[in-house]
Amino acid sequence: MSETVRLFPARPFVGASIAVIRDGRVLLAARANEPMRGVWTLPGGLVESGEALAEAARRELAEEVGLDATVVAVLSPTEIIERDAEGRVRHHYVVHPHAALWCGGEAVPGPEALGVRWARPDEVEALATTPGLGRTLAEAFAAVERHTAENAA
Repeated sequence: MSETVRLFPARPFVGASIAVIRDGRVLLAARANEPMRGVWTLPGGLVESGEALAEAARRELAEEVGLDATVVAVLSPTEIIERDAEGRVRHHYVVHPHAALWCGGEAVPGPEALGVRWARPDEVEALATTPGLGRTLAEAFAAVERHTAENAA
């Protein structure tokens, strides 16, 4: 879908993203497309008709960076609303993030990612990121910690 089709929408677009955790680090991708080209975020994108949110998150992960992961939790949604100078809604996305565990392989940037990196939470604070990413990552790390503790018992 082109950027112009998403401008000034009649209703929000629904997206899914995925916070893949590996050895205390999270996988980030630098956006290749507008809005927010070059900004670090979680792999993700729009949900297709008939696709479950977790399925969309895993599909986007495979398309963007060539990985698969095991989803362990659904996280709180993030709304991204940008307005133009007149106050009209230029972009509106509702993104449903998921916490996941890395299954293996190495991430490689696909056509929707300028680059990829594994980052500790304290490293993320110094990066230009999408709105709400810090809150989402805190929730993702906590969910993975709970999942790991529950499965160790």
